[in-house]
Amino acid sequence: MRILVIGGGGREHAIVLSLSRDPSVTALACAPGNAGTAALAESYGVDVAKPDEVAALATRWKADLVVFGPETPLVAGASDAVRAAGIPCFGPSKAAARIEGSKAFAKDVMVSAGVPTARSEIVDNPAKLDAALAGFGPTWVVKDDGLAAGKGVLVTSDFDAARAHAMKLLDGGHPVLLESFLDGPEASLFCLVDGTTVVPLLPAQDFKRVGDEDAGPNTGGMGAYAPLPWAPDGLVDEVVRTIVQPTVDELDRRGTPFSGLLYAGLALTSNGPQVIEFNCRFGDPETQAVLALLHTPLAQLFHAVANGELADQPPLEWEAGSAVTVVLAAEGYPGRPRVDDVIQGADIQGVLHSGTRRREDGAVLSSGGRVLSVVATGADLAAARDEVYKRVERVHLPGAHWRTDIARRAADGEITVPRA
Repeated sequence: MRILVIGGGGREHAIVLSLSRDPSVTALACAPGNAGTAALAESYGVDVAKPDEVAALATRWKADLVVFGPETPLVAGASDAVRAAGIPCFGPSKAAARIEGSKAFAKDVMVSAGVPTARSEIVDNPAKLDAALAGFGPTWVVKDDGLAAGKGVLVTSDFDAARAHAMKLLDGGHPVLLESFLDGPEASLFCLVDGTTVVPLLPAQDFKRVGDEDAGPNTGGMGAYAPLPWAPDGLVDEVVRTIVQPTVDELDRRGTPFSGLLYAGLALTSNGPQVIEFNCRFGDPETQAVLALLHTPLAQLFHAVANGELADQPPLEWEAGSAVTVVLAAEGYPGRPRVDDVIQGADIQGVLHSGTRRREDGAVLSSGGRVLSVVATGADLAAARDEVYKRVERVHLPGAHWRTDIARRAADGEITVPRA
């Protein structure tokens, strides 16, 4: 099977690495890729936001299957263009990808499906903002209604800060979504979906804030771990039953069946699991941790989803233990990152590339904000944490920063789910 992976981050490196170990994969390409994926797959330049370019590449390369990593091409309709070219793909249609591309659409789907989620209100006029804000708080959740790469959300107890963030979005022409605050720890659950059938992967938790103890602004993600030792028994089954399957059924009822990876971002509240947001693709950096533990061949699963055969697959097989991912970010991130620094240790075991490129002399250079994801597994979270930070210390990037507390509270047994 010839598989083309679309994207160029750490998530895509993890996907390519997993596919490269599968003997059923006879050829592998990644577009645009990075310095890490280039060691495992053919690289091709492509503008992922242009569906016709993506479909043309898939056709020219004679792909048997196209796998979409990021949300941008999916929201733009690249999967529709690929399918129109007669090539199966792993990734939802443009219509179904609105579950991530429009928070207002996602809320409408959840309400229709009876899915538990935060109370919300859309504001598209600055004149209505103050009255809307008065209906929320004292902790305000302010979101960009469109795609924001994980950085368009502000959670604050400061009314003035909430108002300023909302006004910034409105002034930029972006509708604002206000939500009620959900208590309890957060979790991510990835689910394979082929239109009707849902198969969950391991639950994970990621870390959005840039600094230790959740200090500083939101980022695209600074680390993650899987599975969740503190999760209540039956959590995954409950989330599939009350959240994911009803959402999938509602999308199918509307004539926009979802096929690909449906990511449920959850708050495990005192009233049970509730949806913070849906994404239409694998999350980054949770993917790096989850796929490190997956034993079932990934190509087999992608093929089953693309061809509507997920119900025929045997139960997933997982490695024992835990996995932890730590993101090394460039100086300046999540603002404007410093780039073009030489990275030492970029090729050691467990290092996945995100924002990198290879110079003509072979040196690996930084080229983005989140530069590397360092991954390790262990018998438990404590062992995985110990190993991952040993690997982090072996990597050198001038000015780099990373969180030192990824999975610490979980490993120390400090996370609990509130009871009703």
